[in-house]
Amino acid sequence: MCLPLAAIGAGLGVATAGAQAIGARQQAQMQYQAQMQQIAMQRRLQEQTAAAETRRSLRQVTGERLQQQQQERLIGEEMRQEALKAEAAIARTAEDPVTAVAKQREYFSLLGARQAALGEQLEMLEAGKTLAIEDIGLGLQQRLMGIRQPIMEPVKPRGLGITDVLSVAAGGMRGYQIGQQLSGGMGGGLTKIKAPSTYEFGGRTYEYTKIAG
Repeated sequence: MCLPLAAIGAGLGVATAGAQAIGARQQAQMQYQAQMQQIAMQRRLQEQTAAAETRRSLRQVTGERLQQQQQERLIGEEMRQEALKAEAAIARTAEDPVTAVAKQREYFSLLGARQAALGEQLEMLEAGKTLAIEDIGLGLQQRLMGIRQPIMEPVKPRGLGITDVLSVAAGGMRGYQIGQQLSGGMGGGLTKIKAPSTYEFGGRTYEYTKIAG
């Protein structure tokens, strides 16, 4: 005997709901995987950008140190030339013993003053380069903090398991059973009811007569 529409509808309704639930979870899984891939790409880009910024800062530090070394060599050469000039001048004082001592003191004083000035230049150069390198390091830290912003990960959806499959199957079976009950209690039961052929009224028995129409 064919199942009535109520039974079919109940079974299909539960099965459809279960299939929709599974489809929604599968779609959520796909969206989650796509988001995780995008996050992985963003993190790789962050690390690449951070590495590039670090290399650039290191090149700046190297440039500052090379410039410092070059300036130190120039100052050192100037100090050496001043010493040679003073030595030559002091050697010439030997030609006049009367003024030799006074002139030697003058040359030594001039040489000391000049060397002291050049020494201050070295100290200022070292302090300036140290501050410049510290600024480079602080700038790098700030840029890295801006680059490495935390990336929020999406909530991982619950995976599909055997429980979900069994739940849908059980739901379909319940729908079938409900349909069967509806079929037996409504449509199926009405087909089995038969009208009586006779009836009693006033102590007498009468037969049903089909009215033509």
